[in-house]
Amino acid sequence: MRGHCMIAIGASAGGVEALKEIVRGLPPDLPASVLIVNHLSPHHPTYLPEILSNAGALPVSLPRDSEEIVRGHVYLAPPDYHMVVKHGRIYLGQGPKENFARPAIDPLFRSAALAYGSQLIGVILTGAQNDGTSGLWAVKERGGVAIVQDPKDAYFPSMPQSALDKVKADYCLPVSEIAPVLIRLANDPVEEEGEHLVPEKLQLETGIAKEEVDANQVIEKLGTLSAYTCPECHGVLWVIHEGEIIRFRCRTGHAYTAEALRERLSESIENILWDAVRALEESAALARHIAEASVKGEGRSSAENLIIEAQSTERLVDSIRRTMQAYEQTFNASPQ
Repeated sequence: MRGHCMIAIGASAGGVEALKEIVRGLPPDLPASVLIVNHLSPHHPTYLPEILSNAGALPVSLPRDSEEIVRGHVYLAPPDYHMVVKHGRIYLGQGPKENFARPAIDPLFRSAALAYGSQLIGVILTGAQNDGTSGLWAVKERGGVAIVQDPKDAYFPSMPQSALDKVKADYCLPVSEIAPVLIRLANDPVEEEGEHLVPEKLQLETGIAKEEVDANQVIEKLGTLSAYTCPECHGVLWVIHEGEIIRFRCRTGHAYTAEALRERLSESIENILWDAVRALEESAALARHIAEASVKGEGRSSAENLIIEAQSTERLVDSIRRTMQAYEQTFNASPQ
């Protein structure tokens, strides 16, 4: 009987402490491999391998491209590289970002679901936004086990809460209880429930992350054309539905959940409005400057017009600022 030989873990903000807790609880003879994606800055080296190595008994490393996966080992996605699996090996690539992240959790989970099916355990930990929800959905679609950190136990509850809202998790646990469950599942035989179909979309999106598939050639197989544009390359987005999950992907391959796209659009609106405020304030200040110079000469009538113009512009600035405050309050109060 096959056991759960593959454990895929996704974490983001607050993830280091949660990962330390889990790795600390895993034994050196764990009969499973552990692959971890923790959102990392691409501009700085990571010390996470050393931190996790010191935390527990399992060896921890940043894998090489095409490295063979062995049991009883922890592999961490390197900064600025997606980590995916195929045929018992790890592949690294700089494919399109997902939810503005590389490494992203979803590509690892999708590829592991494709390769390991019911032998896979997917774990979503603390983090902001909702990277990993789509990947965990793929884990369940292929018969794997879904574990989610209890949002009340997470430093940042958004990511685990999103997973719980959209995916039927098998376990919702505080981080202190996750390692014992992983050990038990790794040693218990997998309960076979018949074959689980491999969706074509799962194969195609895994291929995009591996840089084996050109998103431009397959995008129409993944979803339907939307009215929205990609915030990174400004191409048209296609909408993809997975149960209750709504996602988007462009011809370049960039992918977003609806929530991540909405948040970025909100940021764009704010940036545009701040640009407008800056330009209008500069215009008002310049009008007053010219008016002061005109008063000293013989352009008093012109100066009065300029002062009126400056006052009108300043009222417009005040109106935009009030609009921005109202929009921000409305956005923050609505469900993310």
